[in-house]
Amino acid sequence: MSFAIKHNNPDPALLVKVLEAANTGVVITDNLLPDNPIIYCNPAFEQLSGYSRDEIIGRNCRFLQSSDRSQQARFDIRAAIDAGENCVVQVRNYTKTGVLFHNELYLSAVKNESGEVTNFIGIQNDVSARVKAEQDLEQNYRETEQTVIDRTNMLRESEEYLSSIVETIRESLIVMDKEYKVLSVNNHFLSTFKVSINETKGRLLYELGNGQWNIPELKKMMEDILPTNNPVLDYEVEHEFPHIGRKLMLLNAHRVELEGKFKDRILLAIEDITERRNIEQRKDDFLSIASHELKTPLTTVVGYVQMMQRLMPEQASDKFRSVVGKTEMYVERLNQLLTELLDVSRIQSGNIELHKDLFDFDKMVAEAVEGIQTATPKYQISLKGKAGTQYFGDESHLTQVLTNLISNGIKYAPDADEVEVYVSRVSNFIKVSVKDFGMGIKEDERKKIFERFYRVGAIQKNFPGMGIGLYICDQIIKNHNGSFWVESELGKGSVFSFTLPVDQDGREVDHA
Repeated sequence: MSFAIKHNNPDPALLVKVLEAANTGVVITDNLLPDNPIIYCNPAFEQLSGYSRDEIIGRNCRFLQSSDRSQQARFDIRAAIDAGENCVVQVRNYTKTGVLFHNELYLSAVKNESGEVTNFIGIQNDVSARVKAEQDLEQNYRETEQTVIDRTNMLRESEEYLSSIVETIRESLIVMDKEYKVLSVNNHFLSTFKVSINETKGRLLYELGNGQWNIPELKKMMEDILPTNNPVLDYEVEHEFPHIGRKLMLLNAHRVELEGKFKDRILLAIEDITERRNIEQRKDDFLSIASHELKTPLTTVVGYVQMMQRLMPEQASDKFRSVVGKTEMYVERLNQLLTELLDVSRIQSGNIELHKDLFDFDKMVAEAVEGIQTATPKYQISLKGKAGTQYFGDESHLTQVLTNLISNGIKYAPDADEVEVYVSRVSNFIKVSVKDFGMGIKEDERKKIFERFYRVGAIQKNFPGMGIGLYICDQIIKNHNGSFWVESELGKGSVFSFTLPVDQDGREVDHA
């Protein structure tokens, strides 16, 4: 059955307001763009997935399934999209923090006057509660009285076992009631903070050590943040204790419920990261000093090599010319390495400098591709799509990002001869993707590759490098308020993508 509205067509602005106000998640994808990226999502979908709009726009909906790719619902969705048909499926999705939720998806195809599918609209509903209720009901039917007895005995044994484990953990643990009165602590807490069990058990958290734990940041976490979040993870607090000095602590707080018991218990885990942070700071200081100190003599060496090139005698032998040429190449490689180390040092100290101006984004991409293509003629670097806009940003830094991604696509795919670069305008974002046909990246390593000095195991064995290129790229994109991610399959290559928010004039959108 079809409907035709001949009069009183709804105002598009009203439709947008309706979508924004809807309690169910709504996404719209562009089927005419490669990989069918998301071009619109409403606030309800952001709340449902835990991702912000900046992190959602430009991605394919499959990112919500994380590594859970073999479920039948994904194949049903793929079949519907390929056929340009509607479908209703229940799919397992994961929030940004990795929490599973069951999503009831209504997928509808939007066609133009020629019958071509231009977009897909996805209506998302979190039915986790319903699924859980169904699963619980099924479980209840299977349970017997003997199972309950067995589980009770197991719980008792588990409590004893857990107690012994807690005492061996090299992290301070405090168990409190809902009023923050200390019920128990482990030995690691007593030894780290130089207190006795008599000075802790039965006392309020903030009264420990004669008021030493009356810490404003700790109070904020326990009384303002914890009641609205469960759990609170990696909350950093720095405090000067009168007897043991300054401590930098990483706090994790959980509300505990075990088999319906201890409902009002709070578990506070305290990791002393003072020494670790001091070591990291010393490493950063050394990196900064070493990079600057090495840069000065290297500049002199570069000058001498350039002088040798200019003053090369006409009768100089081919071997001598070759030696000078190789020297120049390796000196330039060392100079580039030191430049990257200095970039890392500036990023860590918060002194990275961006020189922003309005420039032609498509021209920048084309020139970067042309430069690498000229240097590597045996590779085919294909450039597709256009942003079609001016962009207000640091052109040299963004060129550095693009050059790094293309160079990596060539370097880490020695058996391939092609790299694809695609540029598009997705909603109010510029999206750039670089696809290679190399070895791919394992799932457990994808989130780590943007960390400084991290190198994938297979790459570390076969390719030289320091593992700082992607870290620098990630920081540059973040400093432009953009998002940076990778999709990869082992043995089938990788696609590195980033999006940059822009307004109508092409200027960067500041979401700070």
